[in-house]
Amino acid sequence: MIFLLKKIISPFFMPLPLCFFVALVGLFFLWFTRRQKTGRVLVTMSTLLLGFFSYGVVSNLLAKPLEQEYPPIIDFQALEGIKWIVVLSGGASVDPELPLSTYLSGACLSRLLEGIYIHNRLPETKLIFTGRSGFEGITPVAEVMGDVAKEWGVEPEDIVLETKATNTKDHAIYVKEIVGKDRFILVTSASHMPRAMGLFRKYGMEPIPAPTDYMVMEREGGLTPGVFFPSAEALENAGRTVHEYLGILWAKLGSQM
Repeated sequence: MIFLLKKIISPFFMPLPLCFFVALVGLFFLWFTRRQKTGRVLVTMSTLLLGFFSYGVVSNLLAKPLEQEYPPIIDFQALEGIKWIVVLSGGASVDPELPLSTYLSGACLSRLLEGIYIHNRLPETKLIFTGRSGFEGITPVAEVMGDVAKEWGVEPEDIVLETKATNTKDHAIYVKEIVGKDRFILVTSASHMPRAMGLFRKYGMEPIPAPTDYMVMEREGGLTPGVFFPSAEALENAGRTVHEYLGILWAKLGSQM
């Protein structure tokens, strides 16, 4: 019930839905009431907010503090003896008419690729894919990740599926049942890593962070003409970042209740 409630409420705080609903209210005032000034203010505000969140410089400024909190793994020699690589799921949509590789979201694919890359550098490890859909009767994301990993050459005996977790808090709870007190590497999106690390630590674990799926990158070639214009990519990145800040706030409020 709480999961469904969060899914219903949280979109109203995302940049695109927020701007859309503010604009709708403004249009209502303009067309159906005498409060024309209020309508103009709301429509103007929604337009400016939409433009604001659609610029890459804004979404980068929002995401950078989250993504830079934990550096990526570079020194693999220091990780010898590690048994587990935990890869958090990031969404999937199964359509039997399409190729298997299209089932996973972009974030999930990036996490899976990083997990396999680390596993190849540390071949004694096992990959734990964790996460299911929030709704009954839908193929668990962890299962899809496992299928893709096997297609990409990972041995079935090196894959462990955890298919009960529906959110980051659940990931920590159910992963602990598998790894116990063993050290492990945690793979997730760089912007999601601070929230994930906080929750895993809350349950008595100290994962080794392996962030991936970065939104903020120092691209070759420097500035491009696209940075001077709003873009759907920047708006999407702003939404992802706001989602993480809301998740961190939700986790803090939950710990105080």
